[in-house]
Amino acid sequence: MRYSRMGTIGANRLGLSPARTTLGLCLISATLLAACAQREIILPGKREPVTSVLSSSTPVDEEGTAAAEAVTDEARAISLPAQVANADAAQGFGTPDFRTDHPRLNATLTPVFSVNIGEGDRRKHRIVADPVVSGGRVFTLDSETQVTAVSTSGAVLWQTDVLPDGAKSGDATGGGLAADGDVLYVATGFGALTALDAATGAEIWAQKLEGTGSGRPTVFGDLVYVMAGDDTGWALDKSNGRIEWQVTGSENLTNVLGAPAPIVTDGLAVFSFGSGEMRAVFRQGGLRRWDASVLGEREGRALAKFGDVTGRPIARDGVIYAGNQSGRTVAVAAGSGNRIWTADEGAIDTVLPVADSVFLVSDRNELLRLDAADGSRIWGMPLPNFVKDRPTQQSEVFAHHGPILAGGRLHVASSDGVLRSYDPASGALVGTTEIPSGATTAPVVAGQTLYVVSRKGQLIAYR
Repeated sequence: MRYSRMGTIGANRLGLSPARTTLGLCLISATLLAACAQREIILPGKREPVTSVLSSSTPVDEEGTAAAEAVTDEARAISLPAQVANADAAQGFGTPDFRTDHPRLNATLTPVFSVNIGEGDRRKHRIVADPVVSGGRVFTLDSETQVTAVSTSGAVLWQTDVLPDGAKSGDATGGGLAADGDVLYVATGFGALTALDAATGAEIWAQKLEGTGSGRPTVFGDLVYVMAGDDTGWALDKSNGRIEWQVTGSENLTNVLGAPAPIVTDGLAVFSFGSGEMRAVFRQGGLRRWDASVLGEREGRALAKFGDVTGRPIARDGVIYAGNQSGRTVAVAAGSGNRIWTADEGAIDTVLPVADSVFLVSDRNELLRLDAADGSRIWGMPLPNFVKDRPTQQSEVFAHHGPILAGGRLHVASSDGVLRSYDPASGALVGTTEIPSGATTAPVVAGQTLYVVSRKGQLIAYR
């Protein structure tokens, strides 16, 4: 054999006998065969695909195995607040003064118009600003810095670009909107806040804040509150943009794009930082009142490690509810920051308290109903998670925005192109409406009309 002959030649060159060479080769061969003959060590436990946590909404325990038997969903009656025909939805509804608890809306929704508002979602840019409605106008911010005002009948009234001086278009994304009387306040991903005339789009003032990225502003009294850089909260004079005071939290570099609107309650302004901290300060002077946190992650199955407060904080009846993407939702006392309860469920978007319950879209892509008294689960309805049938591309993860309560139903707008409506008592799916190209913002309701912005940069209205 060629192998033996080469081995003999090599052995002769080293001064070894053919017999000793043959013996050595036999020993080596025996060793290799013995190694190959060893039995594979099979670890105990249930076998699961590595992608099973992404493709299923079934809860798992600390070992990563299914724990569906621990989930006891139930339908439970709920006493909804009366429907109100609100004309405006001018600011984020985390602050009670700006919230209509139950807007009037038809059970069956039909699209009435669709308007282009600028750049849609792209690889490096995202629309994150929910539309606001004020004074018969709907205001939007595209994935860059273009602001559009649209009439409630669907006519474009004006468009303007709020790109800061010296900045380059496309270098930043994100931001938020808030309307107050005749003024529209626009925060952008450049860390800038601009005040515009709501009727014409003309600039009133602009203020560059330290840090990149800005969240949705809140206008209350004489001040505008906004987060910039995920670790600094600002209070500005709403008439001229002059900085009144600022508060700083812990720095954190792994954050979600944008930031929740600060909420105002009982003389306090509450800011949510990228580190998961919440801080309440006195509105006069910004002195600290209390600190709380939305920290922790789901054991066994945390799909995200971000500590950012992504479950938009909302104040109701002396309690503030908030959540993160890693598997925690909390309720704290608005006056002291003391923890009331913690739920081992993450909140992707809005944390919505209604009557005796709290509704949210969880980090496991479930629409959840929790008990407002202790955070325990009442029911959960699975939402689409990701596109499975794309063999040549990475799977697309669906985004879900909401929920909101309107017309006696819970509404969730999703990037898979569907607006879903659910019964608040049982969680049953009771209606679907198409969103061409999918949603990229949460829906808002005003004037018995539901507005949502699509991923292609279209403002779509439904009645």
